[in-house]
Amino acid sequence: MSKKPFYVKFEVPGELAEKAYNALSAAREKGKIKKGVNETTKAIERGQAVLVLIAEDVDPPEIVAHLPLLCEEKKVPYVYVPSKERLGKAAGINVAASAAAIIEPGDAKALVDEVVQHVNKLKVSA
Repeated sequence: MSKKPFYVKFEVPGELAEKAYNALSAAREKGKIKKGVNETTKAIERGQAVLVLIAEDVDPPEIVAHLPLLCEEKKVPYVYVPSKERLGKAAGINVAASAAAIIEPGDAKALVDEVVQHVNKLKVSA
């Protein structure tokens, strides 16, 4: 297992990361999402984000390092996903995305709630 970047505060199981990707894809179809670090940051600051996904393979890591802290401050749940390529695909774009935010889950509400619940348990045990 390679060393995680400094901004990764807890370990996310692959199964949970998979659910997060699926939630983002589903929210993209029927709800509303923001993609990219800038849009995600704005969504968190404006209190719009329901769930934030942050890629672990971002280089340089400083690009997304502020997101976990901002999420903690604004009490927005966030989850780490292993691949920015997959995150971009889940967000419906043809390039990698370092971060994405679900604004309105739409049909993915149950899935988003499940991911949030798991993440909260992970953070307690971290």
